[in-house]
Amino acid sequence: MSEKIIHIESVHPLDIFGPNDQNLELVRNRFPKLKILSRDNFVKALGEESDLLDFEEKFTSLLLHFEKFGRLTKDDIAQLFEGNNGSPTMAPETSPEVLVHGKNGMLIRARTTNQRRMVESCDKNDLVFAIGPAGTGKTYTAVALAVRALKNRQVNRIILTRPAVEAGENLGFLPGDLKEKLDPYLQPLYDALRDMLPPQKLLQYIEDRTIEIAPLAFMRGRTLNNAFSILDEAQNTTPSQLKMFLTRMGASAKFIVTGDITQVDLPKHQVSGLIHVQSVLNDVPGIDFVYLDNSDIIRHKLVSRIINAYGEKSNSEAAR
Repeated sequence: MSEKIIHIESVHPLDIFGPNDQNLELVRNRFPKLKILSRDNFVKALGEESDLLDFEEKFTSLLLHFEKFGRLTKDDIAQLFEGNNGSPTMAPETSPEVLVHGKNGMLIRARTTNQRRMVESCDKNDLVFAIGPAGTGKTYTAVALAVRALKNRQVNRIILTRPAVEAGENLGFLPGDLKEKLDPYLQPLYDALRDMLPPQKLLQYIEDRTIEIAPLAFMRGRTLNNAFSILDEAQNTTPSQLKMFLTRMGASAKFIVTGDITQVDLPKHQVSGLIHVQSVLNDVPGIDFVYLDNSDIIRHKLVSRIINAYGEKSNSEAAR
């Protein structure tokens, strides 16, 4: 009798074994000739070598399936174990519009016309600027594109950054060390990633720096090779800060810059780098500007009305 041990490292074992080991029981039923045991983060099978090889192949397919789609249901297990000629099969490929399979099987896709323009532009250009008001999905779509590129092995890592300037708040007055001071500014990026990656995988990526989330000041002097880099809230950069970020681009890199030029939190005498860059790089090949508007807002319906009301008020004051 031989044995095979498979370590579960990239996901949480509970996600594979299921509640009360329900998924594991389905696996055991598929391999009645094997004795299958689980403990902590590994599963051990005892039996004949030919059965063990089949078990290893199929169990590995379960791990790959969960890593890619963020779910593992009874139907998924049945499909994976009943592929052609008994070999494992991955779930069917989905529509090209689906960017990422998020947690609990959530399909993350471009939902509006201009979000789809973002996707198309990113496929054609190495540097894309996505400019539009709050709630239009600029950051979320950009993060989804980055996760897709990482999963498809088009890049080796993801770099997410923002300037630490927000709505008149003073960083020095926040409690804690530097990381604790900065994390609130980076929270929208964490939130998007949590929708798109299993918790254990996300934690692993952050720990081994496959995914790096850092303030813009930490980018100075670096060269970002084989990376998908996103600069969020770019309206709060100065022209020199934005130039510094853009010139970090290394070999085989993709950059997306997002921001809302109607919500600049810089001092009034300071020009926004995102406003300035449109006149500098607008005609450069390989660079594209995608503009989102109120029709792309996918938050609560009141968000669109609020933005319209503020816009009308601003226009009437300017007219006076």
